[in-house]
Amino acid sequence: MTIEIPQYGLKAYALFFSKHGIQGRFKQSELDWIVSSSMKKKIFALLLKTGWIKKNQDGTYSCINPFQAIRGLLEFRVPEIMKKAVKDYAFSQLSAIEIWSDFSYVQRGLEKSPYFIKVLKKDLSYWKRFFNSNEVHNYVRSGATIGEFVVLIPVNFLPYEEKDGFKVDSLKETITYAQSNEIYAYALEYIENKYGALV
Repeated sequence: MTIEIPQYGLKAYALFFSKHGIQGRFKQSELDWIVSSSMKKKIFALLLKTGWIKKNQDGTYSCINPFQAIRGLLEFRVPEIMKKAVKDYAFSQLSAIEIWSDFSYVQRGLEKSPYFIKVLKKDLSYWKRFFNSNEVHNYVRSGATIGEFVVLIPVNFLPYEEKDGFKVDSLKETITYAQSNEIYAYALEYIENKYGALV
């Protein structure tokens, strides 16, 4: 898994990769005559944290294969990140349909991977900080970008159920939402067949 990096980090990665490829090893001292000591530490910390380089046992560094690094930018990270959240939330709308249908309906692809998450209005600043610190694009009520992103839906009251380790809108609310558009017919049929008498 890799995370987006600012231009200075990408340029440093490009320099290391162009000189050493993925087999070669290099030390932090390669940047001694190029940038200040504090900037050098910042660059290496950034590249390690975001997964663009790795540290070897002998104290040297190596570049991650650029194909893996670029492809890693589009990996799905939100479900794993949500396990670290300390505030209540509820996957909602299309995300709730995914979870209740045991992912027989999946709304996401590498191009666009939205998650719709209800949060308490009073906790909105926490959630923005939470996703920003995990390098996940996030929007309030609407928004989109390439790859994975979160749409936060602020609410005053947050009922939820737990399913497969996730907090999610109730089954009843999810079914009502699925009934609102024919595109969800397959997932709705799956949910109704699975939960039958509970619906």
